[in-house]
Amino acid sequence: MDFKDEIRQFSKRVDRLLPQIKTEEATKTSLVMPFLKILGYDVFDPFEVQPEFIADIGIKKGEKVDYAILRDEKPVILIECKHFADGLDPHNSQLFRYFHTTEAKFGLLTNGIEYRFYTDLVTANKMDEKPFFEFKIMDIKDNEVSELKKFHKTVFDLESISSVASDLKYFNELTILANSEIQNPSDEFVRFFTRQVYPSVVTAKVLEQFTPLVKRVFTQIINDQIAERLKSALKKETEVEEQNASAVPIEHDAVIVTTEEEIDGFLVVKSILRKDIEVGRIFMRDNQSYCGILLDDNNRKPICRFYFTPNRLRIGLFDKEKKEVKYDLQSLDDIYKYSEQIVETVANY
Repeated sequence: MDFKDEIRQFSKRVDRLLPQIKTEEATKTSLVMPFLKILGYDVFDPFEVQPEFIADIGIKKGEKVDYAILRDEKPVILIECKHFADGLDPHNSQLFRYFHTTEAKFGLLTNGIEYRFYTDLVTANKMDEKPFFEFKIMDIKDNEVSELKKFHKTVFDLESISSVASDLKYFNELTILANSEIQNPSDEFVRFFTRQVYPSVVTAKVLEQFTPLVKRVFTQIINDQIAERLKSALKKETEVEEQNASAVPIEHDAVIVTTEEEIDGFLVVKSILRKDIEVGRIFMRDNQSYCGILLDDNNRKPICRFYFTPNRLRIGLFDKEKKEVKYDLQSLDDIYKYSEQIVETVANY
């Protein structure tokens, strides 16, 4: 399972865990430690992840940070954790105090749901007031997963990620500014574009006229880009389907009938996998000799196969080498006996 899949799977698991998490300590154990593990760090090795890291402040000794990720026995990332129900804003100053007393280059403030990464872009050795990178684990976007991967132990490079932090900070701030201007254009923003097309002086009345026009223009541009991407995606999907269709000989005389038992078996497989993947990724593709259950509707990712006849029920399961082994079923409920193998098959993809 690659990094993106691990994060997506963890993201779904977080929502189910929250009702059982009552304390800050439980937040660390159930949310933060698994997150650090996905980033490749051994949370049980104090030479790599040190809990209760001591960060003395002046004459005040024994001040501790929840975790410190170490490299060559020196802290590179300080981590302050809060209960998942707590907001993070009131606690910025706590991590701020710890930051300048250590050699750490990055600070991470989290409640297990929201993650905020800080560094010292404004003033050296002084943590910035604003994070350069932040995301919510249950709503993490693909581009955020890509940026997060740069903190993975196997690729983490202090110098390169420090330069990336600057770009991320200003990219995020520009994104917020651009979204704000598109939603509610400021006078300066409207005036800039109006001057390019309006032949006379831009008065308050002219601004009033052009403000909704500018907003409509940018909304239209965004909608057109979305429509174009959808059109392109649909075109590629159609081309793939046509290629697949031309590659498979058509049996003109074959009549394929999907039975109720096959449909019920398909629903059982979906119920087994619903905690691990989105059920929308599970497809059923029936043919003459068997009914195939596929991941992402891809013949190269078979989950299992049903060999159902009026007198016999069998299921075909796959090992890591995609070698199929068939098992007899007394009833459709017996499919649940093979839940572990079904989940493992999907995990192998």
